[in-house]
Amino acid sequence: MLFKALSAAVYGIDAHIIDVEVDFSGVKLAEDVFHTVGLPDAAVRESRDRVRSAIKNSGFELPPTRITINLAPADLKKEGSGFDLPIAIGILGAYGALHIKDLSDFLLIGELGLDGSLRAVQGMLPIAVAARARGIRNLVIPASNAREAAVVEGVNVYPVRSLLEVRELLNAAATDTLTVSPLRIAPTDLLQELQVFPHDFKDVRGQQVAKRALEVAAAGGHNILMIGPPGSGKTMLAKRLPSILAPFQFEEALETTKIHSVAGVLNADEGLVTHRPFRAPHHTISDAGLIGGGATPRPGEVSLAHNGLLFLDELPEFPRNVLEVLRQPLEDGHVTISRASMSLSFPARFMLAAAMNPCPCGYFNDKSRECMCTPPMIQRYVSKVSGPLLDRIDIHIEVPAVQYKELRSGASAEGSEQIRARVLAARDRQHERFAAGPTPERTRGTARSASQGVFANAQMSTQQIRTFCELSTDAERLLERAMQQQGLSARAHDRILKVSRTIADLEGAPDIAVKHIAEAIQYRTLDRSYWS
Repeated sequence: MLFKALSAAVYGIDAHIIDVEVDFSGVKLAEDVFHTVGLPDAAVRESRDRVRSAIKNSGFELPPTRITINLAPADLKKEGSGFDLPIAIGILGAYGALHIKDLSDFLLIGELGLDGSLRAVQGMLPIAVAARARGIRNLVIPASNAREAAVVEGVNVYPVRSLLEVRELLNAAATDTLTVSPLRIAPTDLLQELQVFPHDFKDVRGQQVAKRALEVAAAGGHNILMIGPPGSGKTMLAKRLPSILAPFQFEEALETTKIHSVAGVLNADEGLVTHRPFRAPHHTISDAGLIGGGATPRPGEVSLAHNGLLFLDELPEFPRNVLEVLRQPLEDGHVTISRASMSLSFPARFMLAAAMNPCPCGYFNDKSRECMCTPPMIQRYVSKVSGPLLDRIDIHIEVPAVQYKELRSGASAEGSEQIRARVLAARDRQHERFAAGPTPERTRGTARSASQGVFANAQMSTQQIRTFCELSTDAERLLERAMQQQGLSARAHDRILKVSRTIADLEGAPDIAVKHIAEAIQYRTLDRSYWS
């Protein structure tokens, strides 16, 4: 007898619906033969032992016979333990243990324990999205994955804890006696919950210039590099940067949660990533760990930091080949990893914050201590960060050592709450601008919306820069002089305009003024003193 069930497999951050077809011969043999076809990996092939024991320990007897399981489409590689549940249900259905004959409205996924209990699997959010796109209304999944899947509207999520619960649920659905209610979650309520941060800017003494630069970076999503001696507060400032970042838009939260779900780092109790991620890998990380990789490609740190903050402390200590792989995601906002069997793309649109010392000893240009490094040593040290990578960082600031009087001052510093209020006001202006889009007059007949996937000034395209970053004659003249005197690239030109647009938004100004351009240019001059 043949019985069919539906499941899913995750590739990258997207899922594909898989048909699980179970057939048994009906001829009693000396021992059972369990055969799985359809490009299964080792975990899928091993499911025969888990499924056999789970069915037996759930109170069912399987006569020894030949069982064939086909996972279709057969040209896609199937991996993971999530096919345990649909295989077990398919076997029970083929043997007549289910009242329901058509499971086309149910998607089943979960790993089985030997006692018939269900364990969580990775990638449940993209699976729920794929089920909704396919028109599958009901998801029967492990209870520990339920909150994650319930974030997706338009599907009924039924959390279950054992194989027997699944059988009872399906039999009740067949006779219209289903009394279990699907799990419901309002994702917008999760995003509106009060966010609490362990670090606050009120703990930082002095460093007003650095705080201003971080405020600009947070308001527009700009990349930032901090250069200064040891103990000046670079890491301390970076750890407090998440406390002033704008909260997630729902589309951003959903995309970030999909990545964390696939990578297996999602908190099962939350269901949705509500805080912008903060990733701070050690400088011994490999290029595959940073960008993603593996025989079956998995997301790396740049993707786990998607829509959040990636902090690289001691930037020159990272291997040169590791830093160079950042070029493409910083420019394009995604990473494509190609292997012989497949090619997958992961989103990687993050805000980069980096910190470094100016020389090997750390005290070049420091007023309180003498630098012991020779010019060639300094040049070799800073040259570990290449010009093309530096050109992709919008803001470069110097973080000098804090003076004693500032360190011991009793005056209270401005806290994250006040800074975040200004950042949110600037982000609201950006959202309104992008939602309105360019007018036909300003785009010379092109009425295309400017808000497609753009949530901050740093993400503006070239067309949007020309539309929203118009300059006065004096501002144009100042920018031209800076480009010629400092030898800035065309990329630096665009990034200066983006930063100046953010500075104007923080001030509430509708147009970019000369002072906004001047401040943005100032943030691009530091690299000329170290990398010239």
